[in-house]
Amino acid sequence: MPRLYGATLFDTPTEPVISELSNDSIRVCGPDIIFGQIYDHIGYGQLREPLLKDLVISRITHPGSKLNLAKYLSITGQRNISVYSIYRFLDKLNSRLKKKVEDISFDYTRNILGGRIGVVFYDMTTIYFEASEPDDFRIAGFSKEGKHQNPQIMLGLLVGRDGYPIGYELFEGNSFEGNTLIPVLEKYTERFQLKKPIVIADSGLLSKSNIEQLAENGYGFIIGARIKNETNTIKSKILALELADGQLSKIDKENGLILHISYSDKRAKKDRYNRERGLAKLEKRLSSGKLTKANINNRGYNKFLKLEGQINVSIDQEKLGIDQKWDGLKGYLTNTDLTSAEVIGNYNNLWKIEKAFRISKTDLRIRPIFHRLKKRIEAHICVSFMAYLIYKELERVLKHSSNGLSMNTAIENINKMYEVVSDNNQIFRLKNTLIQQQIWDIVKSSF
Repeated sequence: MPRLYGATLFDTPTEPVISELSNDSIRVCGPDIIFGQIYDHIGYGQLREPLLKDLVISRITHPGSKLNLAKYLSITGQRNISVYSIYRFLDKLNSRLKKKVEDISFDYTRNILGGRIGVVFYDMTTIYFEASEPDDFRIAGFSKEGKHQNPQIMLGLLVGRDGYPIGYELFEGNSFEGNTLIPVLEKYTERFQLKKPIVIADSGLLSKSNIEQLAENGYGFIIGARIKNETNTIKSKILALELADGQLSKIDKENGLILHISYSDKRAKKDRYNRERGLAKLEKRLSSGKLTKANINNRGYNKFLKLEGQINVSIDQEKLGIDQKWDGLKGYLTNTDLTSAEVIGNYNNLWKIEKAFRISKTDLRIRPIFHRLKKRIEAHICVSFMAYLIYKELERVLKHSSNGLSMNTAIENINKMYEVVSDNNQIFRLKNTLIQQQIWDIVKSSF
């Protein structure tokens, strides 16, 4: 007998006769059942906004335009709603619900991370717009996606360990990313009463001014150091370490700064490979006679070129030899008293915020954005922020289970979970496949 599922259960349900059913009687139920369970467990259900729930879940299972969402809700029999109703809701979402969404998300993140957030990670990305004229918010700027001609905005994301979200801010498309860290950090540290967490970010975000402000305000920090740009004295100390594979060391700098150094044979091999590949391209251009004085600059592997006399361009073997000495070395700058292993271990978690952006841009298709109005753009990002946390939670419990299911496989199977609605509105769940039942059992036991 098919499983009965629904908000209302009947004592003596009448099973529908298959021959009397139409295609309209069958609808997808998996997304509402699986992701709806996680949505409510996180606490978003207390917002009591059914349309918001639809928007968030569809961002995971059927990412696309709001027009497509209206069609999807209608086709699946879940809700008959116009795209204009969706737009009207979006116009009010950010002003009414963003703060509450962030409060719920932060409380959940804090619980997942054991009640204390001692380390935070910050990064920025650009989100571009298709076929859209720029305005005061959507402005062309340096695009990390190579869309330099497109209007864009900048998204700053603050997360805790394992990439769990804390908060986000949107900035004009031509903002300098280095100027965004301190305002975002101060806002959420004060709002959520964080006890001066250690800040981990890419070196491009922590300028000298930012480092000074962090130190003045009592924050610890860890950044990737540009060791080849250090003073000659520091560079001499680094090269004198002569580290073996896996060894770590540290060098004390002024103003309470410590430079931690690691060496890896694997990294050295990669450094050599990249340099040899770059040199091969240079030599090919040299032999073709296409390199001129105009090519002498410090961009990429052109730094190994030198000009002899007035016309001869060649590889500078002295520079090449110096560069080889740095193979396998990596530096980390901090003002904390953590050990080298702790500093490097924390910094290596920075890739998880990069993964957060990757999930948002690919799986959740946060971009390109087709909205024009700022309030709808803000609402779109808010929905994606919620969807990201739900996505991460299913990903986490799947990873901890023994079935080896990927998120792509899970979503594909969730989208194929169906139910039948009889003429008298009794709801019958169709029997799950083995994989669908595994997913449901994992979610039911976890949330």
